[in-house]
Amino acid sequence: MRIKKGDNVLVIAGKDNGKKGKVLRVLPREGRVVVEGVNRVKKHQKPTRALPQGGINRIESPLNMSNVMLVCDRCNKPTRVGVKILSNNEKVRYCKKCGEVID
Repeated sequence: MRIKKGDNVLVIAGKDNGKKGKVLRVLPREGRVVVEGVNRVKKHQKPTRALPQGGINRIESPLNMSNVMLVCDRCNKPTRVGVKILSNNEKVRYCKKCGEVID
């Protein structure tokens, strides 16, 4: 997985094109990510003991991973992610634009 929980990403396709947000959850089997404040949908909630009022909630729905691009912390630009193998056989992600290690 080239995108992890907590990464800042930019949406590059879909109805929320151009929005930035933090990754809240990664669903690797489906190849999807949930981004904070992006792809919000209305969910009808029945009254329960925990929520006796019920109502309509707006929640973030998963996006396809191909529709988001990682934003590098150092150069602050959307970038592709590469993987380097260090001398101690450890894999790290790096920014393809500036070459800075992300992890």
